[in-house]
Amino acid sequence: MISYGFTQVVDVPYNVAVARVTEALKKEGFGILSSIDLHEKFKEKFGVDFKKYVILGVCHPASAYQAILAEENLGLLLPCNVIVYEKENKTVLSVVKPTVIMNMIKNSEVFCIAQQIELKLERVISLCVDRSE
Repeated sequence: MISYGFTQVVDVPYNVAVARVTEALKKEGFGILSSIDLHEKFKEKFGVDFKKYVILGVCHPASAYQAILAEENLGLLLPCNVIVYEKENKTVLSVVKPTVIMNMIKNSEVFCIAQQIELKLERVISLCVDRSE
């Protein structure tokens, strides 16, 4: 397991998992700022047939606003990333742990915000896993 994120394997098709993650993010108040389809990009740039893999750049606007007020250059570390990809006929969901990233800032106010966001991201994964079984 990775120490800088939460990962869960689900037994649902990739497209279903992406839809569920998107829905769960919205329920937790996140917006999706970017969506990078690595399967498509690697095919376009390198001509390789890569597995289905998407990186979602997500933001919780109110929390981002508070965090940037507390640490003006924090935008360098935003947005949070959520990934969904295929592996061995299953689908993997992973979210970054904001506390790991924000710990390097050494700003207690930012760290508290990161803790709140981390709980929300954990719930996102839980919502997706609970529905897959």
